[in-house]
Amino acid sequence: MNKNVLRTLSYGVYAVSVNDAGRATGCIANSIMQVTYDTVAVSINHENYTNECLKKYKKFAISILGEDIEMNTIAYLGFQSGRDKNKFEHIETVDINGFSIIKNAVGYLICEIINDIETETHTVFLAKITDGEYLNADKKPMTYDYYHRVKKGNSPKKAPTYIGE
Repeated sequence: MNKNVLRTLSYGVYAVSVNDAGRATGCIANSIMQVTYDTVAVSINHENYTNECLKKYKKFAISILGEDIEMNTIAYLGFQSGRDKNKFEHIETVDINGFSIIKNAVGYLICEIINDIETETHTVFLAKITDGEYLNADKKPMTYDYYHRVKKGNSPKKAPTYIGE
C-alpha cells in the first residue's frame, strides 16, 4: 500500500488546548472532524500529556490555525511535551471561557467530551461543541496538505497521520 495516498484526505491543522489546573497545555492535531452539527471527534496519542488532561478535565478548546501561523507555534505545541514545558509560554493567546486560544487563529471551538473510543495508539474523543466564534474570519484555514507542501512541515511520530520512512 502506498501510505502517501492518505495525505490526499482533507484535514485541517488545529491547536487543542486544555486548562490543566490553571495552566494551559495542549498539542497540535490534524485529526479533527465534524461528526454532526454540534459534535466533533479528535484523535490524540495515548502517550501525549494532552490525552491524560482530556480524560481528567473532559473539556478542551480548538484553535483553528490559518495558513499564516508561525511555524514556531506548531513547533512549541507539536514537538515537545506539556509534562515538561509550558507549551504556551511563547504563544500569544486570548482567554476565552478559561481556555488559551491562539490569538491569530481563524476561530475557535469550545468542547465538552461526551465519549471516547480507544484504538491501539490513540484515543478518539467525541465532544459536544458548546461555543465557537471567528477571531480572524479573513484568514484562510490551513490544511494538512498545505502544512506539508507549502510550509514544509513534518509530522511527529505520535501524530495519527505519521508515515514512517
